[in-house]
Amino acid sequence: MTYSEWGRVETDGTVYVKTTDGERAVGQVPDATPEEALAFFTRRFESLAVEVDLLHRRVNSGVLSPEEAATAVKTVRAQVTDANAVGDLAGLSAKLDELGPVIATQRDARRAEKARRSSEAKEAKEALASEAERIAGGRDWKHGANRLRELLEQWKQLPRLDRSTDDELWKRFSSARSAYTKARKAHFAEQDERREGARVVKERLVAEAESIAGSTEWGPTAGRYRDLMRQWKAAGPAPKAIDDQLWARFRAAQDQFFGARDEANAALDAEFAENAVVKEQILVEAEALLPVTDLDAAKAAFRDLADRWDEAGKVPRDRIKELEGRMRTVEQAIRKVEDEQWRRTDPEKSARADDMVAKLEAAIAEAEVQLEKARASGNEKKIRELEDNLEGRRSFLEMAKRASADFS
Repeated sequence: MTYSEWGRVETDGTVYVKTTDGERAVGQVPDATPEEALAFFTRRFESLAVEVDLLHRRVNSGVLSPEEAATAVKTVRAQVTDANAVGDLAGLSAKLDELGPVIATQRDARRAEKARRSSEAKEAKEALASEAERIAGGRDWKHGANRLRELLEQWKQLPRLDRSTDDELWKRFSSARSAYTKARKAHFAEQDERREGARVVKERLVAEAESIAGSTEWGPTAGRYRDLMRQWKAAGPAPKAIDDQLWARFRAAQDQFFGARDEANAALDAEFAENAVVKEQILVEAEALLPVTDLDAAKAAFRDLADRWDEAGKVPRDRIKELEGRMRTVEQAIRKVEDEQWRRTDPEKSARADDMVAKLEAAIAEAEVQLEKARASGNEKKIRELEDNLEGRRSFLEMAKRASADFS
């Protein structure tokens, strides 16, 4: 017989391996010497030992899941237990036994990690559901939908929880999305309805604006355009593309009217420029009356100048305040001197003051009749001249009334 540390070969060629329970036959190798037969089954053991060592390293490294590791250990253990090999089979089994606690520890760690991830996923899903509910309770139609889509993508990346918890949180999240979508659709439907109403109103406003664009009744038409603009703003927005088109038409009509009015006013201002030159000459004469040394002469001269002032007609609009102000200054200076003299003179002069008031009132009444006729005929130039004339006479009337009151 041939022996080794872990086995022997019987004279009939049968190879035995030593185990903790004694010996057991592992096989024969035909036409081989005892040494060759023993070496054959020893090499089998060595191959099995390599497999056990590899599994040992893989389990300890954690590349296998606990379930995969347990299955692999079970498979290899069966191979070791029934192995037809010669070697320290008990040692291999012991090495496999060492993996049991390792796998148990890994399983506990995996279980704890799974619980941690589940807890984090639950917190994350609760946060997503809460944010979705907050968005659903708001009215941010511009950003809310985009944010809900982002939240949905985040939800999909999270692991599932236990069924009841996951279903409950999903119900909250999904219900919030549905409520927001429903409210958003209702909002835009209402907006569309309002925009359609605005379109109808603005089309009517545009039609009227275009119909009066050629008017030469500058005052009333300008006022009407102001009314139309207020109505336009109150109507609110129409659908954008249509709103832009309607606004372009509305502005074009306005520009046509106000452009024509500006041209007409510019022509009038050019025409009135000569009147301003005449009034400047009259002012030179009027201002030469100051200071007043001879009241009667100054009054007579000023009356003549006032008549010439009225006859000179309207001046450009940007000169009205300046020229009227200078003429009024002379008038007030003469009136002041006259008031002082009246207070020092015989009260009988009150009759003259009353007479002046009566004449001025009659003249104003006549001018007002002429103004109404001019307005009825649409004579813009005559209207402006009569309005200026009335303003001057009414100013004189106020002074005359104050003078008359001083004698009453």
